[in-house]
Amino acid sequence: MSVRILYVYAVDQERIVLPEMFNVDYLMTGIGKCNAAYALTRRLCMHPEAYDMVLNIGTAGTLRFQVGDILFCNRFVDRDLEKLKDYGLTYCVDSLYDGVCLSHVGEDWIKRGFTVNTGDDFVTSSQPVDGDVVDMEAYALAFVCQQMGVPFASVKYVTDEIGKNSLKHWEDKLSDARKGLSLYFEKMVDYGFGKY
Repeated sequence: MSVRILYVYAVDQERIVLPEMFNVDYLMTGIGKCNAAYALTRRLCMHPEAYDMVLNIGTAGTLRFQVGDILFCNRFVDRDLEKLKDYGLTYCVDSLYDGVCLSHVGEDWIKRGFTVNTGDDFVTSSQPVDGDVVDMEAYALAFVCQQMGVPFASVKYVTDEIGKNSLKHWEDKLSDARKGLSLYFEKMVDYGFGKY
């Protein structure tokens, strides 16, 4: 039996078509945490029992990995809220998802989850961040799912190395990201992802 998946993505340029055996609906959220939180909350409230999990698929920058690596992420940090952690604000969310968790790093398949660092800016300098990749939506999506009790995971294709002309690299690498992510999910079918 297949898992009912809500596939969320920020912009059309990042969207791929998942293999036919996936039971999936698509939702474009727009860029940024507010857009992402609003779009996902609205969908889940309109269809409260419709999905077994929410899956975010998209692109990200990194300081630690190489362009073309694909990371399965299950921990999420809000870099804007992290600045206020001394005031007791929660800035980190762990996913409720506990299924298949494979990342493709270099030539290797790694069975572990990674961390996305999310903020409302496009990181272009090599400042240290708490996480393996950076984006602008994943934390908000993970937070909504945690509050509503829906398992959530995120798969990120590394399109750019932070501090090395990131915005241009991101735009140039979108086609490669779609191809790489499509191949990744074809392979993930073999590992049972998307099934009970």
